[in-house]
Amino acid sequence: MRWEFGRRSTNVEDRRGTGLSGPVVGGGIGTIVLALIVAFLGGDPSVVLQQGRDRSDRPYSQSPQTQPTAANDRMADFVSVVLADTEDTWNSLFQQMGKTYSEPTLVLYSDTVESACGYARSAVGPFYCPGDRKLYIDLSFYRDLKYKFNAPGDFAQAYVIAHEVGHHVQNLMGITRQVQTLQRQATRIEANQLSVRQELQADCFAGIWANHANRSRQILEEGDIEEALNAASSIGDDRLQSQAKGYVVPETFTHGSSAQRVRWFKQGIQTGNPAKCNTFAVANP
Repeated sequence: MRWEFGRRSTNVEDRRGTGLSGPVVGGGIGTIVLALIVAFLGGDPSVVLQQGRDRSDRPYSQSPQTQPTAANDRMADFVSVVLADTEDTWNSLFQQMGKTYSEPTLVLYSDTVESACGYARSAVGPFYCPGDRKLYIDLSFYRDLKYKFNAPGDFAQAYVIAHEVGHHVQNLMGITRQVQTLQRQATRIEANQLSVRQELQADCFAGIWANHANRSRQILEEGDIEEALNAASSIGDDRLQSQAKGYVVPETFTHGSSAQRVRWFKQGIQTGNPAKCNTFAVANP
């Protein structure tokens, strides 16, 4: 991916070097496994994160964390460029729709973080919080993406950011609020199905970014699209559940299967048209 000469975003908040002491996400390994399944590349992890709020009413204090390394600084630079590129893309697309795009803030943190959605450890993976319109990422996730999920490559890493920005787009369009309203009236299985459709739309929006960024700024190199498709496939609910449990329970899916995630990312990158990302209008997304 050609990124080194790209514009850097000014909407990056670096909280690395400070963290929250004390228990942040409770529940032991079961909560972490659930968070991995529910929140990897996810949109609104508020349910998981709210469960992690400290109920003992003990104050949280700031504690020093490991200082950023040279490798992490380069990765932070990369993330800033990708975020800027999504800003350019969605500012243009919103203008074409007669709307104004409100740019999100991306928060870099290490180990633990507090958001409007609650407290979270880095184990939950990158997430978007609609309450404060911010994206959160611990850069150590990219190491996990490469080694745990076998999805290496800079464009796979860019896909992660673009997916979370896709959730921000949904928030601005009112889709997030509509989904939350419907989920409160639905059964658990129906709520999960709504979550899947929301996640797949964010995948499609990530593809929209890739389409327009490459047409406007020629960012793609050979093999980049395959990297993103591999990342989408690697974090499908069926793949994650099979790795964690040894079996798959489709009615508990919250993000979509590997095949679904790949299909909707391809829909976005091939069409470049946000109107083609209406995952709520098809019978079988």
